Amino acid sequence: MTPDADATGPATGPATETSAALAQMAALPGVPEAVDAARAACTELRWHNALRRRTEEARAEAGIRAVRASAALAGARFPVDLVRDAARGASTLPDDPVGRTASGALRAASEAARLTGVWSTAPLQALARLHVAAAAGLVQDEALGRPRRAGEAPGDGADLLTGPDEAVPAPDGGDELAARLAGLVALLRAPADTPALVVAALVHAEVMTARPFVAANGVVARALCRAVVTGRGLDPTGVAVWEVPLLAAGPNYPLTLATYASGSADGVRSWLTLFARAVVDGAVEGRAVCDAVQAGRLGR
Repeated sequence: MTPDADATGPATGPATETSAALAQMAALPGVPEAVDAARAACTELRWHNALRRRTEEARAEAGIRAVRASAALAGARFPVDLVRDAARGASTLPDDPVGRTASGALRAASEAARLTGVWSTAPLQALARLHVAAAAGLVQDEALGRPRRAGEAPGDGADLLTGPDEAVPAPDGGDELAARLAGLVALLRAPADTPALVVAALVHAEVMTARPFVAANGVVARALCRAVVTGRGLDPTGVAVWEVPLLAAGPNYPLTLATYASGSADGVRSWLTLFARAVVDGAVEGRAVCDAVQAGRLGR
C-alpha cells in the first residue's frame, strides 16, 4: 500500500507493502532523528572492551535479561537469576501457565538465534517455528505454529490494544489475517537500505497488533524483532537489551501499540520513536551487562 498523510498503519492494510510506504514512515517527524540515535547508541556499544574477547558471555547474559523482560511483559515475572539458572539447566521454572510462559520465552529466544536468514527467506516458516517454541504447553498441539482460523480470537492480549478511547480489535482469522501476514512477509523482505530500526519496530508492532496466534503473540513478536535487530545489523552483537526499557515503560508500551493499530500517521510515528528510545536505553543496559561480564559480577 501507499499510505497517505492520515493512514500509514495497519488499519488501512499492510503498512509495509511497498518501499515507498516504508520510506514515508521512516520520514515521519522525529523518526529520522530517532533512527540515528538508536544507530549511534548501538555503534557505541560495539566498542565496549568486553566485546573484544568476551562477546559470547555478554550476548548470553543480555539474552537472559531480554527473556526475563519479555516473559514479564507476558505476565510471567521471575528473578533474573532463576531465568539464568533455568537457561543453563541448573533449575526449573514452575510447571504452571506462568512458568510455561517464561519457559516459552527461553525457547523462543533460542529459536530466534537459529533463524539467521530464515526470517527473510521463509518468513512464515520462521514465525511458525517461533510460535511452536513459545506456546508449547500453553495451547493444544494442533494450534502450535498455525495462524488463527476464521472466527478464532486471540486468547492473549485481550486488553493489549485498549487505547484511551476504545479497543482496537485484532483482525479476524482466515482471509483478513492472511492479508496482514502477507504484509508482514513483505516487511521482513524489505530492501537492505531500509533503516533496520524501522523494519524491526514495524515487525514487532505488526505481530503484536495482528496477533496471528491464539496465544504467545507478545513473546513471538519480541523474539522475531530481536532476530531482525541483530540480523539487519542494527545491533549485530545482540547485547542491547531493549526489552528492559519496554518493560519499564509500563502501560505506555501497549497504549502506544494501540495508537499504531489505529492506523494514523501519528500512531506510527509514536511507536517508531518509542521503540527507538527503547533501543537507545537498551544499549545502556547492554553496557551494564558488558561491565558486569568484564568485572565477573553478574547481577541477580
